[in-house]
Amino acid sequence: MAQAFTWSNLRFILDGLLVTLEVAIVSIILSFIIGSILGILRYLKIPILSLVVGIVVDIIRNLPLLLIIFFTYFALPQIGIQFSIFWSAVVALTIFESAMLSEIIRGGLLAVPKGQMEAGISTGLTKGQTIFYIVLPQGLKLMVPPLVSQFVSLIRDTSLAVIISLPELTHNTKIIYAQHPNTVLPMFFIMAFCYFIICYSLSTFSKRFEMSYSK
Repeated sequence: MAQAFTWSNLRFILDGLLVTLEVAIVSIILSFIIGSILGILRYLKIPILSLVVGIVVDIIRNLPLLLIIFFTYFALPQIGIQFSIFWSAVVALTIFESAMLSEIIRGGLLAVPKGQMEAGISTGLTKGQTIFYIVLPQGLKLMVPPLVSQFVSLIRDTSLAVIISLPELTHNTKIIYAQHPNTVLPMFFIMAFCYFIICYSLSTFSKRFEMSYSK
């Protein structure tokens, strides 16, 4: 049991935690940007383009994330596109989460009364300006809870990258208890504690942001 808490093991776990955070942060930023663009495109109902985006989003949302991870790491090299393990995980998470976030963002925009869009355009603003300055700020209040929930899911989903040997938290703890079977239980507790702290902190931050935004 004491072997679980040696400095070398704890440092190895912290290294994995750092990789988890790096993958999660990069994926969150990229998926939010791409998801916002996709969500706005669907909201605008641009002929053909919005339809195509909708079909692609629906396909991705109904695929297992693990399949997308396999695709980015094993299938893309077959057509000359090769990523490192780190970027394979980021690309897979970004693809999957962008589709999920696009629906959240589109739903938030649709929840804003249509009169707001019409009022903005009547004042001389373009559609893009009306969305950015009027519709999006109002929809953001409704988007925050589901967005944060999806971000929390993304952080947990980083553990799936263990299948391609990404040296993240789950991968590193697995190596430790594989070498020392008597450390299985403490390793699970440490891993659970790390995920809990990250996800709980993000949820707490979102609640405070939502409260301050609603004032």
